[in-house]
Amino acid sequence: MILARALGEALESALAIDRRVIVLGEDIVDPYGGAFKVTRGLSTRFPERVLTTPVSEGAIVGIAGGLALEGYRPIVELMFGDFLALAFDQVVNHITKYEAMYNGRATCPVILRTPSGGGRGYGPTHSQSLEKHFLGTPHLTTVASSLFHDPRETFPRLLDRLSPTLYIEHKLLYPLHVLEEDDGRIRFATVVPEGSDGYLPTVSLRFVPRSECVLTVLAYGYQAELARRVVERLAIEEEIFCELVCPAQIGPLDWAPIHESASVTRSLLVIEEGTAGWSWGTHVAAEIGARLFGALRAPVSVEASAPDVIPSAREAESAMLMEEAKIESAVRAAALR
Repeated sequence: MILARALGEALESALAIDRRVIVLGEDIVDPYGGAFKVTRGLSTRFPERVLTTPVSEGAIVGIAGGLALEGYRPIVELMFGDFLALAFDQVVNHITKYEAMYNGRATCPVILRTPSGGGRGYGPTHSQSLEKHFLGTPHLTTVASSLFHDPRETFPRLLDRLSPTLYIEHKLLYPLHVLEEDDGRIRFATVVPEGSDGYLPTVSLRFVPRSECVLTVLAYGYQAELARRVVERLAIEEEIFCELVCPAQIGPLDWAPIHESASVTRSLLVIEEGTAGWSWGTHVAAEIGARLFGALRAPVSVEASAPDVIPSAREAESAMLMEEAKIESAVRAAALR
C-alpha cells in the first residue's frame, strides 16, 4: 500500500464513518483529485462533503475554523506546504486560540493536511518545509506522515481530538510503500506512550539490542526513510549499529522514547529537511543536552538543509537539501565520536 493511497483510504473511512467530516481544498474534486491525487474518487462518493474551494488559503482555513466551531470535523488540503504562510494568521491567531479563549466551551478541531519538502525541482515557493514556523504554537499538534505510521491508524486518533492538527506529508513519500511490522529487513519496536497525554506512537528501528547501538538517530517524515536506508546499510555492510527513532507527532514532542534511547547509546544525531537554525533539531538538542548533560559522549548533532532559498535547478537543490549521502556522512561521523 503506497502512502498516497493509504491517505486516501484514511479520508474515505473518515467520511464514511462520521457525517461531520468535510474535506475542503483547491482542485480536490474528481477527475483531478488533488495535486498529488490523494483525494481522487472521494468527491464522487461524497459529493456533498468533498468540496473544491477558491484559491485562497486564508479563506479555506477560516471557513474550516467556522465549521469546526459549529461541530463539524473539517479536513483541509493545502495544495503545497509553502502556502501555509498564507494561512498563518488563521492558524496562529484564530483556530488555535478558541479553546483557551472560551475556557474549553468552544473547540476547533481542524485538520490541515499539506504536501511539503523538496526533491522534485519545484523551486523556491513549492519545495519548503515550513513546519518549524508552527512548532511551539499553543494548542496546535504537528504531525509528520511517515512510512512507519499508517495514516489509516493515525487519522482516527486525530479525529478524536478537540484541538487543531497540522499534518505534514512529504511529497517524495507518496509513491512509497508503508512499512509493515513483519518487513524482513528490520526489527520494529513500537513505543506507545503511557498516560493521558495523548501522544501519537513513536517507532524505533534497530538490528541489535539497544545496548549494542552506538548512536541514536532521530528523524521524521521522508528524512526518517532516508535514515532507515542508511542505518540498514551500515548495519549489514559494516556492523555499525544505530537505533532510528521516528516520532509521528513532532510537536508537542514525546521526550520519553528519545531520552530512553539516547541515555543508552550516549550519542544523538537529529536530522530534518527544514533549513538549519532556530529549528526542531536545535530545540531537541537543547532539551536532550540538558536532560543528559554529562551522560552523552559528545554534544547532540543536528543536520538540516542549508539556510537558503531552495533553487529550481536539480543539482543546486540537491546540494542544498539533506539527502541520503549527507545523512550517511553525518551518521558515520556521529557514530565514531
